[in-house]
This record gives sequence, structure tokens and C-alpha cells, in this order.
Amino acid sequence: MLYVVQCQDKTNHAHVRQENRPAHLEFLRSWGDKVLLGGPLLTDDGEGMIGSLLILDVEDRIEAEAFAEGDPYGKAGLFETVVIKRYKIVVGTKAD
Repeated sequence: MLYVVQCQDKTNHAHVRQENRPAHLEFLRSWGDKVLLGGPLLTDDGEGMIGSLLILDVEDRIEAEAFAEGDPYGKAGLFETVVIKRYKIVVGTKAD
């Protein structure tokens, strides 16, 4: 099942993102093929990171929630909000 995990950073927490980036990237790699894609949400000028967006291919919502709870960014208190939603690709390279 596909899930989108959208995380919004707390204001003035860029230092938390930078300090935890290596651990976050290692965490993503540890999930292997279950992370279909991921990357930062950016400010309109493209210069600042303000959140994260990931698409996961996991067994169920419980596994998606476990992913979000284990993310070093979340553990470090970076995120203001984390939203997890089921997702279906309609167009693109993986569409049915």
C-alpha cells in the first residue's frame, strides 16, 4: 500500500534539520525499497527547506506510522505537523 508522509518543519528549526540530516538519510536508506521517493519541501525561492515529503510502499498504516515515528528528524523535534495519508498513483511511471 502506498502512503504519503508530509511533514512541516517548525519555524526557525533549520539548525535541527542540518544537525540530524546524516542520521535521517541513513534512516531512509535502512528502509530500502519501501521508500519510493522522498525529499525536502522548499521555500518558494528554492533556497530553504521547510518540510519533507515521502511516498512509502508499506504493508499498512501501522508500518507508515512506525516509519514516521522512527525518523530522526521527528525524534529531534523538527516537525510542527506530520500527516500520513493513503495514496494511489494515477499518472506517472508506476500508474496502474
